[in-house]
Amino acid sequence: MSQDPWLQNYDATCRLAQEIAENIHERNRQQRTGGNPAKLNMTLRASLQRLKQQIAQLRETLLRAASSRRIMQSEADRRQNLVDDLVTREKHLNATFRGDVTEPESSRSSLMTGGAGQGGLANPWLIDEPEETRGLGFAEIKQQQQRIIEVQDAGLDALAAVISRQKQMGQEIGNELDEQNEIIDDLTHLVDKTDDRIRNETRRVKIVETKSANCGMLVVIVLLLIAIVVVAVWPTS
Repeated sequence: MSQDPWLQNYDATCRLAQEIAENIHERNRQQRTGGNPAKLNMTLRASLQRLKQQIAQLRETLLRAASSRRIMQSEADRRQNLVDDLVTREKHLNATFRGDVTEPESSRSSLMTGGAGQGGLANPWLIDEPEETRGLGFAEIKQQQQRIIEVQDAGLDALAAVISRQKQMGQEIGNELDEQNEIIDDLTHLVDKTDDRIRNETRRVKIVETKSANCGMLVVIVLLLIAIVVVAVWPTS
């Protein structure tokens, strides 16, 4: 699994901050020993400007990811804390570069030992470091972040499976409704045909009734005529 680009940029920014801290330490050493730190000062000014830009880019990228919900809110909060720590570190490095504050003793010993015993470079300039990353080196923080991302990916996979099942159920319900609609359409067509047949049969019955009535009147007339003829020809005494 490839690492999140934001975390890669964060790691690069942390390494830049560590490099700046080392250069400040070296610049201060040259000043104490009477050397000429002019070249280092130029490098430090450029590096501090680049650090500020990278932190701004991290903040902007995080804001876009959080607003578009590409990451979970808990991860967004955690990354915001990391950015805030970088901002604090950047301010402290600037102050140390200007000579407003003295270089921490802990950073000197860390730089001399190279962060040995912590699995990577330490973060001597990190003030108010989160509890979950306190005492960890960059490599260990990277591993911790990777584990968190893997857990989040597993949760997203489970959520995707649930959504897939819900989608399948919705499709099955839709198919069932389509079949029921077809049955209802067939019944409606059958009822319409039956209604037409009933109307036709009713019309025929009325015609038959009319014809029957006419035939009855004709029979009565014929019988009356016969009776009149019989009476007329019947001899009288």
